[in-house]
Amino acid sequence: MIKRRSFLIGAAAGAGVLSLNGGRLLAAPSVLSSNVQLMPREGSAPRIVICGGGWGGLTAARHLREEIPDADVILLERNPFFWSCPMSNKWLIDVVDTSFLTHDMLAPAQAHGYKLVQCEITEIERDKKQVRTSKGVVDYDYLILSGGIRNDYEAWFGNDQTAIEQTRRNFPSAYIPSSEHIALKNKLKNFKGGTIVMTLPPPPHRCPPSPYERACLMAWHIKTNNIPGKILILDPKPRIAPIGAGYKAAFDELYPDIITHVPNAKVKSVDPFNKSISTEAGDFDFDDAVLMPPHQASDLVWRADLIGKDAEGKPTGWADMNPRLYHANSDEDVYIVGDSMGAISPHFGHYPKSGHVANYIAKIVSRNIAQRVRGEEVVAELPDNLCYMLVNGDPLEAISVEFLYDVGSDGLVRQTQIDIDVRTPDLMDEDFVWIKGMFDDFLV
Repeated sequence: MIKRRSFLIGAAAGAGVLSLNGGRLLAAPSVLSSNVQLMPREGSAPRIVICGGGWGGLTAARHLREEIPDADVILLERNPFFWSCPMSNKWLIDVVDTSFLTHDMLAPAQAHGYKLVQCEITEIERDKKQVRTSKGVVDYDYLILSGGIRNDYEAWFGNDQTAIEQTRRNFPSAYIPSSEHIALKNKLKNFKGGTIVMTLPPPPHRCPPSPYERACLMAWHIKTNNIPGKILILDPKPRIAPIGAGYKAAFDELYPDIITHVPNAKVKSVDPFNKSISTEAGDFDFDDAVLMPPHQASDLVWRADLIGKDAEGKPTGWADMNPRLYHANSDEDVYIVGDSMGAISPHFGHYPKSGHVANYIAKIVSRNIAQRVRGEEVVAELPDNLCYMLVNGDPLEAISVEFLYDVGSDGLVRQTQIDIDVRTPDLMDEDFVWIKGMFDDFLV
């Protein structure tokens, strides 16, 4: 049975099909206008609109409904189903199958009573407290932006769209849920030999999928199938980090003839047509590549005009936000959750841009919005982070890293990092327990 306040407006809504609205069947218009009021309000309950149905957005939707049972919670997401970046490296070598990563988003919407709309977000008008979408206009009292990252190909190519498309089509980064993951898996399965170059995004960047883990598992496939291939990791950092000792041991002990790690290899230029790349550590040719450009906050944050500025007035690429309460500095009714978040503390910079942190922050923001709705004091909370990385395919052995946070005497957030560098099957078992708990939180 479909709950009264839970429904999906899908891509077919513009074709005259019927769609659910509050339990009533309505004929959808044959032509949808971005000026149409998509969901007129019913009653005076607070309305929270969430842009982005990934780890953070789905978590926020579920927990807002629990924290504020009468709230009108609307989740806007362009993709027809959920695809998890965490665990996607394991999927590359078939440790998990596609059904493990992909999930129906309508089921949790039905279970928890929020509204799910499949649409493109075209504009965010904060002065009007409206979100314009391909299906119409939605107004809000509170807005949560949880759009993840965007690939900053412009850092390499400027406005050269031909080079950007050549790179995206032939050497996809597979960092954002899309067909690029399938393209990367097909690339690996069809690889016959040669040199694969992997460029690593400079920090801060999304992880998972960890690029070092990806290199290890691709190397395991090459080694297991006796493919005459090598992987060249071009790392902009001066050393492997985090879990430096664990990854170095994996490179040296498991894949010494396959993986070469090149530090201080910040990209200067890329030629995707002639398969060459110039870095501060030298120039390299390649037979194939996984070209992972720098990351930035999602397009949603740019559209909302909430990107921060550095001391020189240049865009930081990340959200300008309160580091303790997670709302925009210029708009307390707009919250940023997950990978788009800006810097948190001068002691360490950004929180890890991970699914774990997105889930944790989404729950904190849900509680904070509920406190505001009830007229209570808003309590600042800190997350933690936990990530497991598989480095060997047989036996399945993983390493891990944990981040803990507290507030120092200077009033700033401090970070404690705990690396587990010794690879063991137990850590892989823990990884499956961890992700089951996560999926049970926001996908069930």
